Amino acid sequence: MTVLLDTQAFLWYVLDDPQLSGAARAAIDADTDVLVSPASYWEIAIKISLDRYALTVPYETFWRSGIAENDFHVLPVEIKHTAALLKLPYHHKDPFDRLLVAQAMVESVPLVSSDSVLDAYRIKRIW
Repeated sequence: MTVLLDTQAFLWYVLDDPQLSGAARAAIDADTDVLVSPASYWEIAIKISLDRYALTVPYETFWRSGIAENDFHVLPVEIKHTAALLKLPYHHKDPFDRLLVAQAMVESVPLVSSDSVLDAYRIKRIW
């Protein structure tokens, strides 16, 4: 199985945060190909620059080690992903989540996310 992590799921998994649901952790820990979108590191960079989030290690170190140490893979943002945004209803206004939904739809993979608003889209959400 392959899954795409939303930003919060990535953070909670890497930081071993108990807020990550058991189902989400099980999906990530299973014999799974785990994908991370550049939208997630873009989102965190913006939040850090606005003083709305802080890391205890340097930003680049956090992302590189979080991806490599967990054997995750980066799902590049491709034209086909952004093209899917053209027809994506505005159930969710957050541009990062919308891109993650588009990537999950185009790649036909479940999205690991706590955000139940995403259930309005034609994706499988694991939480």
